[in-house]
Amino acid sequence: MNQLDGGGGAGTSGGPPHLATAPAKKKSAANTIENELEPDTAKAAKVADAATTAAVGGFEGWATAAGLKTVETTWDNQVKNLLARLASEKTALRGTAVAFSRQELDARARIAGVRPTSSIEKY
Repeated sequence: MNQLDGGGGAGTSGGPPHLATAPAKKKSAANTIENELEPDTAKAAKVADAATTAAVGGFEGWATAAGLKTVETTWDNQVKNLLARLASEKTALRGTAVAFSRQELDARARIAGVRPTSSIEKY
């Protein structure tokens, strides 16, 4: 015990840090992804596609058109990957909030089921 510095860990007794979760913040982050990031990303992709398509048409017959078409295909794939990642993160945030809530309810139910023994029960 003499080796403990008394200030270690996040717990007040120098024990391990406490597990903390913020369901409201997870929900807010998931909503931001759904209502802002996903739509804005899709909108930006369409603007870039329109500009690139116009440029490809302007350079028709030149090697530049083929290069721009390759860039457009790469861009579209990256946008699809980003949107899939955002959707995955949104789902994970919402799932984590639900999982922690279930875990907390389960722990409360188990604790509520434990009764202190009474000295009357000896008889």
